[in-house]
Amino acid sequence: MNTWSWDYVGDIMPQLLDGLWITVQATLLGSLVAFVLGLVWAIALRSPSRWVTWPVGIVVEFIRNTPLLVQLFFLFFVLPSWGLTFGALTTGVIGLGLHYSTYTAEVYRAGIDAVPKGQWEAATALSLPRGRTWGAVILPQAFRRVVPALGNYVIAMFKDTPMLSAITVADMLFEANGIGATTFDYMEPITVVGVLFIVISYPTSVLLRVLERRLVR
Repeated sequence: MNTWSWDYVGDIMPQLLDGLWITVQATLLGSLVAFVLGLVWAIALRSPSRWVTWPVGIVVEFIRNTPLLVQLFFLFFVLPSWGLTFGALTTGVIGLGLHYSTYTAEVYRAGIDAVPKGQWEAATALSLPRGRTWGAVILPQAFRRVVPALGNYVIAMFKDTPMLSAITVADMLFEANGIGATTFDYMEPITVVGVLFIVISYPTSVLLRVLERRLVR
């Protein structure tokens, strides 16, 4: 039976922290993609044209109802056969962002629907252009309502980053597995990875709850 070794933890910590940095990069960049693309989906789904809403709706539902790991494999292993090749981290960011954009789109939709109807009517009465109505009236109010929910998806994305190790992204789990395979001792590296996830995820979730209470006042 293996016993816990703090000396071993000290030796492997720099490598795990390198993996943590990759994990944080993937999460932040993936979140940026998800937030921007999710807003595009949400606005497109409100288009008066069925030629827009139908294709977008099909794409969103397809992505939302297929596993993230399958999408990552498709992007990393299948697209190169069509001449589209990306690095592992880039693929991971695209995969995370694309997958979670379908969920953030629903968050945006709820936020937009929560904007009082009178705001739309006021913008129409002032003859504001459609773009200005969205940018100056509707979206600022919608964002205030959806920030906590978007933050929750950032945490969820952070906890899904271990899937990126399947496409050779050197995240925390990838580094931990590599260390375990070399030393034949997985207990410390895997445990430290789990603790690092908790140390980052839990305080972030607490901050989001505080932010939500302040925004709903």
